[in-house]
Amino acid sequence: MIIRSNNNQKEFPEGTTVQNCLKGLDAFPRGTLAALSGGIVIELNDPLRRDCTLTPLTLEHEEGRRIYERSLRFVMLLALRHLYPYQQVRIEYSVGYGVFVRLPGIELHRQDIVKIENEMHRIVDLDLVFTRKQWTREDAIRYFNEEKQPDKVELLTRRPVPTFTMYSIDGMWEYFYGAMTVSTGYVPVFTLFELRGGFVLQLPAGSDFDHAAPYIYRPKHLEVFQQSAHWCEVLGVTNVSDVSIMIEENRLRNFIRVNEALHETAIDDIAKKIHEQHKHVALVAGPSASGKTTFAARLAVHLQMYGHPSRRISMDDFFINRAELPVQLDGTRDFETIEALDVKLLADTISGLLNGEEVFIPGFDFESGEKEWMNPPTTLEPGEIIILEGIHGLNPKIVDQLPADEIYRIFASALTCLNLDDHNRIRTTDVRLLRRIVRDKQFRGYMPEATLALWPNVRRGEEKYIFAYQENADSMFNTALHYELPILKLYAYDLLKDVPPDSPNYLLARRLIKALNYLPDVDESLLDEIPPLSLLREFIGGCTLDHDD
Repeated sequence: MIIRSNNNQKEFPEGTTVQNCLKGLDAFPRGTLAALSGGIVIELNDPLRRDCTLTPLTLEHEEGRRIYERSLRFVMLLALRHLYPYQQVRIEYSVGYGVFVRLPGIELHRQDIVKIENEMHRIVDLDLVFTRKQWTREDAIRYFNEEKQPDKVELLTRRPVPTFTMYSIDGMWEYFYGAMTVSTGYVPVFTLFELRGGFVLQLPAGSDFDHAAPYIYRPKHLEVFQQSAHWCEVLGVTNVSDVSIMIEENRLRNFIRVNEALHETAIDDIAKKIHEQHKHVALVAGPSASGKTTFAARLAVHLQMYGHPSRRISMDDFFINRAELPVQLDGTRDFETIEALDVKLLADTISGLLNGEEVFIPGFDFESGEKEWMNPPTTLEPGEIIILEGIHGLNPKIVDQLPADEIYRIFASALTCLNLDDHNRIRTTDVRLLRRIVRDKQFRGYMPEATLALWPNVRRGEEKYIFAYQENADSMFNTALHYELPILKLYAYDLLKDVPPDSPNYLLARRLIKALNYLPDVDESLLDEIPPLSLLREFIGGCTLDHDD
């Protein structure tokens, strides 16, 4: 068989492992964890049977980071099993380059976390091999029943497939949702930080294989995540199977109503603070597909309740002409950078409005890629509040040019707290990507491949220009709705299945499909329960906030 990698090719005997093929081709860079072939991740100890092209995956690749985290989570779970037999372990949300972990009912202290970290290092040093086997659905359910893991029992019971891929180290079996490394020795770099009765399992950053990334304490981000997790617990929905049970018991409609009521209360709380603090500019920032636009529109409604008309202004209207956009290393224009905005014009426009001046507010024609001046001059009405919305709303290059005593800063992001099960979370970035896929198809005519192709650049821009400033917010608003994933599945599933295997975006599409497979199906009749002012309407359609009739 002929194997290709790194512009080289060589003939190998049938059955040669991925690892030996890569090494034979001198294509095994330091930190290689698995390989990519034809849009599918294959493990290093997998034997190859036919001609193919291999791409090594390291921590510098998104899929490589997921493999590292997945394998390290298994090491952690084995360590916790040794130290806390049959104790429930809940792997919650992302915290920088790590994940927050807690043991419900147990408050961990520094000495406990040191013991866990030491036990993890002991397991890594043993270099235990991950054993992979196919189990029948019945055997897997029986095993997790014996292991007192009802979350996995509920999930697998509702997944109508005959077999599951199970992994084992040291006699402990687990069910994960993707490829693993060869052995525990492949994940030696990590550290644990004490946090709020649990701990953060911190991984290396993308390009540094030798050190765990420094932990950055973001209390406001943690607070909004913790609040949302508390809502989930109060509502009795922490895992996907809980949503399935709710559907089976005909309780999903009420769940939608409660979710929306919680959003309504949170938005009103922010509007009340703006009113009481006599602010005149609300800056609304957040990453792609966070629901900023609908949040800004709903905030305007609540401000009106407190006697304030509002003027919504989008930062997108202040884009410089497309031909003048900065060029990236790959030759494409950078739409994510703050330099894509005419910051001076934006600051002068807002300052002029606050000073009672008559100003021209530009627009931007996305089809031609040029700024346009079609709007008549305008001034602020008495008591009117400016709602300025855009991804760079908290960037100091903008904020520092506005009067500090006039502005109220809001960071909106979709922070899902719903897990597949206690040990496997649903990433917030995947939820936002699903939102964007649905929105782009509904309103922009983009097929998923176009959205998927842009996503890596979007993510790089977010890390560089958006998340770095989120702690500057006066308020954070979580736009996630705990019922939204089954609704997004209605719109996204078939679109993603149409991405062909030869597409460069097949891996990402397949990863989203695998997650959606575990979500329950819902009847389209449930859509009429979603209010026309819901944040979700920004993506699925049916929002009436911009309708005056």
